[in-house]
Amino acid sequence: MKIAAAQIRPVWLDKRATVAKVIDTIKLAAAEQIDLLAFPEAFVSGYPFWLCRTDAAAFGDPKQSEAYARFLDESMEADSEEVKEIVEAARDYRVSVFLGFNERGNGIGRGTLYCALLKVDCNQGLLGVHRKLMPTHDERLCWGAGDAHELRTHRISGVQVGGLCCWENWMPMARFALYCGGEELHISLWPGNAVVAEGIVSATAREGRVWSLSVHGLLSMSDIPDDFPFKSQLIADGHDVIFNGGSSLVAPDGTVVIPPSPGVEGLISHTIDVKEVYENRQLFDVTGHYYRPDIFDLHIRSERFDAAKLRR
Repeated sequence: MKIAAAQIRPVWLDKRATVAKVIDTIKLAAAEQIDLLAFPEAFVSGYPFWLCRTDAAAFGDPKQSEAYARFLDESMEADSEEVKEIVEAARDYRVSVFLGFNERGNGIGRGTLYCALLKVDCNQGLLGVHRKLMPTHDERLCWGAGDAHELRTHRISGVQVGGLCCWENWMPMARFALYCGGEELHISLWPGNAVVAEGIVSATAREGRVWSLSVHGLLSMSDIPDDFPFKSQLIADGHDVIFNGGSSLVAPDGTVVIPPSPGVEGLISHTIDVKEVYENRQLFDVTGHYYRPDIFDLHIRSERFDAAKLRR
């Protein structure tokens, strides 16, 4: 299976243009005979980077409200036309896709955003949407807490694939839930600085005896629209490069196959062999001969959280 990390820039705060870039990148991946293409966290249509660089917690601040409203308006709903276009492109070009995006609630919770992972198989179509279980620190000013509705793996091109967003990769039970799904390839989506993923990418590979692919994006102040409420302030404060990439790949034995490559823009690819997963599980199988179900027990509430449930 040939996999790739799309270490590229979104068209920040422009949903339609970013979706077009996603489709163009899928086409490019097809030309390189890539089976599974992964994009960074919140790629459509960009990570809310201003939160930790401005006084985002200021109650009722009009500029913060304007920034959030615009960010909300440029997000995608899970059943939107944009998602359908991405699914069609995956089918047409025969490339499966893991895509980070800002998901807007549809019907219920239309004013709330989730950090989400869109999973698409080139044969089966839309597999599901995972919502990040817990936004990190200042992200909670923008994103709601997710659920375990799609905390699961999927069979893609003969490989059992799972994925998590950013620091939920540090949640042991979330990782274990995917290992229990027979995970062979773990994909972690990040905004774009390898330092925040330092340690966990290799640890996941060795813990789960899985291939571990981390995907980071690129972003600079020059990518931000001039009319964004905080652009001039952020430039005046000296901000320039926001995210510089750092995607990597680690083999099931912990060997770094592709080291972080900051600043490189494009597709970072490698052909993985699942046989290596099982060669390494002779020594350690976290859900098999090295698991003690008589002592440990994990229960997962897999329903999608809604504001109300009708009982008849």
